[in-house]
Amino acid sequence: MTAAQRSIMSARLAVGLAGYCTFINLYSPQAILPMLAGDFGAGAAEISAIITASTLAVALTAPFTGAVADVLGRKRVIVIAMFLLSIPTAMFALSPTLHQMVIWRFILGLAMPPVFAVTIAYIGDEWPTHEAAAAAGVYTSGASLGGFSGRFIAGLVADAAGWRTAFFVLAAMTFAGAFVVMALLPRERKFVRSEGLVESGRQMLRHFRNSQLVATYAVGFGVLFNFIVTFTFLSFRLAADPYDLSATWLGALFLTYLVGSATTPLTGWALRSYGRRRFMVRVLALWFVGVLLTLAGPLWAIVLGLTLCAGCGLMCQSISTGYVTITAKAGRSSAVGLYVTSFYLGGTAGGILGGFGWIAGGWPLCVAMVATMLVVMAVIVIFAWTPRMPVPPVTAPIEPP
Repeated sequence: MTAAQRSIMSARLAVGLAGYCTFINLYSPQAILPMLAGDFGAGAAEISAIITASTLAVALTAPFTGAVADVLGRKRVIVIAMFLLSIPTAMFALSPTLHQMVIWRFILGLAMPPVFAVTIAYIGDEWPTHEAAAAAGVYTSGASLGGFSGRFIAGLVADAAGWRTAFFVLAAMTFAGAFVVMALLPRERKFVRSEGLVESGRQMLRHFRNSQLVATYAVGFGVLFNFIVTFTFLSFRLAADPYDLSATWLGALFLTYLVGSATTPLTGWALRSYGRRRFMVRVLALWFVGVLLTLAGPLWAIVLGLTLCAGCGLMCQSISTGYVTITAKAGRSSAVGLYVTSFYLGGTAGGILGGFGWIAGGWPLCVAMVATMLVVMAVIVIFAWTPRMPVPPVTAPIEPP
């Protein structure tokens, strides 16, 4: 292997690790929410604030992260943010009250967009088109694996040594990952420093005049809304009678994410074969079937339903992010940033409304909320998306749930 090939491999490993270390932190509490609720004497709606605090923080900062990195530089922002990520995770483990835990989770969310959003920008700047697609795939694989690992490791370690130890482990992994990325990620060579943030802000506002983008932002809102309602509150159902699943087994349920990630590369072929709107509606219909399956009694039927939900959700995310990149004629970075904001606002709404739904009607009402959102998403796609648009070359979702 030549020195140039080793450099490319090191850079790919670095961007994959950046995605991994970000998402081992974001959703890691989902598998142990019933355990935390028991320890703090909190209900499902109250304890879910641990998730919604982070998604709200990401939503608030995502649109501005790219603009800031355009001024300060790519690698510097990525590495500093990765080191910072380990602090709120460790402080979460030390928090004596639920209120403090929510605050640290909010701070964690503030530090995440500087990693994932800037890494995507780094890939687009530094690699040629044919290599950028492969690098984006490595990043997405790392992010998806991180999303699963965070939940699984948290559940596994929490059962063995307590949930506080689990978050110390995740903080140590993030801190070590930051050192590796600092060593392996080459300093940017094609970066052009922006003259300021004002023009970026003006371009961001212009995106709201594009009805196609606004419709796609609404779809993105629905994607994470459904994921948060499904994978947060189903944990409470499965932790209770008659299932009584431990934190380890609740974390293992997120293997369904990896199954979903394996189907995402098929999205580009399906779009070319069936067309964007037609295929998206079919995926939403299958997602509808999946969430209905979670109402069944047998555990195998629930797992099958979760697998359909994960696969269809990741496909929807892939299609939507691709649609943003081809619909935005200028300012694509800010257009994607706004999509990410809408996406995470949907997650925040899912955590809040899902909590109320769980209190009012249990899991059946949560399913009804998800089913209703899927119908709304389908109506938006049918009536608001342009029927004929080119299929983008990148089929991996920019931002995995």
